[in-house]
Amino acid sequence: MQQSKTIFQLSRAGNRAAAFPKCDVPEQPLDKLFPYNQLAAASPPLPELSEVDVVRHYTRLADKNMSVDANFYPLGSCTMKYNPKRNERLAALSCFTGLHPNQPADTVQGQLRILYELQQMLAEISGLPAVSLQPAAGAHGELTSLLIAGKFLTEKFGVGKKTTVLIPDCAHGTNPASAAVAGFKTVEVKSTAAGQTDLDDLRSKLNDTVAVLMITNPNTLGLFEKNIKEICEMVHAVGGLVYNDGANMNAICGIVRPGDFGADMMHFNVHKTFSTPHGGGGPGAGPIAVKQELAPYLPIPLVGKTKGGKYVLTTDCPKTIGKVRTFAGSIGVLNRAYFYLRTLGAKGLKEMSENAVLNANYLLALLKDYIEVPAGERCMHEFVASANKLKTDKGITTMDIAKRLIDYGYHPPTIYFPLIVKEAIMIEPTETETKETLDTFAKTLIEILTEDQATLHDSPQTTKISRPNEVTAAKTPVLAEK
Repeated sequence: MQQSKTIFQLSRAGNRAAAFPKCDVPEQPLDKLFPYNQLAAASPPLPELSEVDVVRHYTRLADKNMSVDANFYPLGSCTMKYNPKRNERLAALSCFTGLHPNQPADTVQGQLRILYELQQMLAEISGLPAVSLQPAAGAHGELTSLLIAGKFLTEKFGVGKKTTVLIPDCAHGTNPASAAVAGFKTVEVKSTAAGQTDLDDLRSKLNDTVAVLMITNPNTLGLFEKNIKEICEMVHAVGGLVYNDGANMNAICGIVRPGDFGADMMHFNVHKTFSTPHGGGGPGAGPIAVKQELAPYLPIPLVGKTKGGKYVLTTDCPKTIGKVRTFAGSIGVLNRAYFYLRTLGAKGLKEMSENAVLNANYLLALLKDYIEVPAGERCMHEFVASANKLKTDKGITTMDIAKRLIDYGYHPPTIYFPLIVKEAIMIEPTETETKETLDTFAKTLIEILTEDQATLHDSPQTTKISRPNEVTAAKTPVLAEK
């Protein structure tokens, strides 16, 4: 195995990846063109390599990574489903990538039409009529929705009247942080043993200070909230709003709409539901949909359509919370979502959700006799298993299982979340995986559960590094060999 050197360590003076022609114009020092340019004093220490060395370096790095093109990613909550290459090719067309965000609307009518139609699609899917494409990620969509709620409720009830956000303990993990950043106090609502929101506990915490209930439905246990309409009615009765975290919409598209069961606002995780890129710090998009009463507060610009059929960017919105991102949003990501939706259509989108639920329940049926699944016999798009009994009986932890899966070529599922399940293993197969993949994964996991403690504690055994101290690795990373 070749040394894992950085590209700077591979650098050798004089090597070049490209040969430039002799300069045929007068040279002009940068400091005369840009007086404050920091590059004028000294050139940056860029690595010097031949083209083939650059290609080989990055290819070797890529080969060390897991990817959904080569591996099964049963992540749970965050998913990692296959992204059709068709969407990638379409989004990469020069008619899209060649646009400038400051171009006049008259010159980008095709792109604005796509964004306008995407707004209409998301409104139909959510059952909420007003949509903003601007938020840059799911959690950003949460924050944007809460800022809208805060401004709306302040105008309706007065300053300092609505201060509390209620969050079930089985909600999506970013909800408390989003509420805190938006300036709200958070109060946790308990779940029942069956994994549903405890109505009695919710009732005890409802009062005139409640601004929003943030509920993830289906929740992070992979269960649909059976009492969701009653829950929404309870919150509305005290003048609060219901925010539906759309992280798990991939289980219910075309089957039920959050606006129909009482939600006032929501976000979409397009990387989960509509097959856009995800991971590695970006890119992302988290469009939001709200009821009509909240529409005036949406961030600007919004994509509108005149009676004459012209598409425009609307900024004349006196009650708007303002911009929450540059320009109109993550256009490249949103385009991918649009192409995905146009490809599937209404019928195909419903089948996507049905297959996601079918795959999850099939995998649950294969595994439930071998590992505990605390929250029931059935699930929606994902389920949460627990290694707590294995830990007590055999000393085998969730971390052991996750690390051992790497040796078999699988990306480990989400672990130790949600926090209400001890030794949690959250498994979501997605609708894109075949029965053969699920059968092989289940067989592998069952085999791992029978392995001895020592083998599991020493895994993964096929990687260069097995069990780093993860806290130390995060705080004091070693990025290159000495």
